Amino acid sequence: MLLAELFPYANAVFYVFTALYIITAIGCIIVVVSENRNPVRSLAWVTVLLLLPVVGILVYLFFGRSLKSVMMISRNNRMKRSGQASLNTPESSNFSLSESSLQIINLVNSLGEPHFFKTNQVDIFTEGEAKFSQLKADLLAAKKYINFQYYIFSADTIGKELAEILIQKAHEGVKVRVIYDHVGSWSIASSFFKHLREEGVEAYPFLKVTFPQLANRLNWRNHRKVVVIDGEVGYIGGMNIADRYVTGEKGYKAWRDTHLRIVGDAVKGLQFSFAIDWNFMKRMLLDQPCTSTLAPNAETVGMQIVISGPTQPLNAMSMVLLRAISQAQKCIYIQTPYFLPEESMKSALQAAALSGVDVRIMIPLYPDSKILKYSSLSYVKECLAADIKVLLYTERMLHAKCVIIDDEFVTTGSTNFDFRSLEHNFECNALIYSKSFCTKMKAIFLADSEQSCEEMTLEEWVKRPLSQRALESSSRLLGPVL
Repeated sequence: MLLAELFPYANAVFYVFTALYIITAIGCIIVVVSENRNPVRSLAWVTVLLLLPVVGILVYLFFGRSLKSVMMISRNNRMKRSGQASLNTPESSNFSLSESSLQIINLVNSLGEPHFFKTNQVDIFTEGEAKFSQLKADLLAAKKYINFQYYIFSADTIGKELAEILIQKAHEGVKVRVIYDHVGSWSIASSFFKHLREEGVEAYPFLKVTFPQLANRLNWRNHRKVVVIDGEVGYIGGMNIADRYVTGEKGYKAWRDTHLRIVGDAVKGLQFSFAIDWNFMKRMLLDQPCTSTLAPNAETVGMQIVISGPTQPLNAMSMVLLRAISQAQKCIYIQTPYFLPEESMKSALQAAALSGVDVRIMIPLYPDSKILKYSSLSYVKECLAADIKVLLYTERMLHAKCVIIDDEFVTTGSTNFDFRSLEHNFECNALIYSKSFCTKMKAIFLADSEQSCEEMTLEEWVKRPLSQRALESSSRLLGPVL
């Protein structure tokens, strides 16, 4: 009675807001159903929207929306950029590759811009100190332009050193462009990037998250790590710009990761990836040339550059991995910091192992997130039961993202083996088709296995504490969001 006297229109307001909520919830449900997603996920989102008033709509707005209809670059600009980069693929039958490799090449050609870069020289870095030392040398040698993109660009020791080099080159007249992910670099003071801009470096955040666009942008992160210098040298891999990859942090050893330095035609593919992101940020279409000079008598490899992300109707990396795993005849070696596979990917790995393929999955025992740790560990029993070998990397944080299959195929880049990388993030990977390169990567994997890993057995795993099992099961529910 008192409430009615104080707020005479309380009932009317309540009914209005209830009606608005019901209309909004029904609208969200219609959108979910009309997108024709996986029926299980669609049903899960409908359940959340119906059973969690207000909270359900907020969760959907932040994590449930699809970007499939969003264009990263206009068709006209895409055609212009493809022409500038000369991304036409020669006839695949001319390559001395296995039928499995040719099928993956054709798959990538069907999913995106047709390109296979036949002649490339590649250096492999597994330690941050060596990678950043070479990167600094290449940046200092730049004469024309630097295109520089990282998910995290920290303002720590290594970050400040690289920032000073970028500023120096900008002062010398080199065109320097920087893309950093706004959420990935959220903890970095805005003054760090403001200083770069004031000194002539074009440094901009990808999908900057501000309050009006919070729900539209928070879930879609650019996880790519790509550098192109003068169109001659390119970098791609898993390392961000942070001291943790060089000296470690908080008493822990430096992270173990994998990064590539590329000289050759594949630099055009890295340039194409950067150009699309730069255009998406509503800046000019890049038309900078790529002309790499190979070292004489050095070994070369064939390569494709695959860009993937939530705007694609068909996710390129997800389909490449599924096809490559399904074709495996001898071995599948996977290194990933987080193992949260899609159901189809998990089934493909289980089927391969049960049919006699040597399947090994290496994940860190001590990752940088406890929730992600237990989410990943929740899949261990299913893997062990299907004869998949599970290796726990115990020495330090393993951040490498590599898949090695049989004798000729390797992919590494920014893509983790999890839901977020394969569905929500903008990623970039190199696909390398080479027996000698594959042998090198296998040697690195096996060395890690012998020197830094513990192999789990099903007998040991079933004895883990009940409290850990509960943490695994509850964390796994967050897998699609994480």
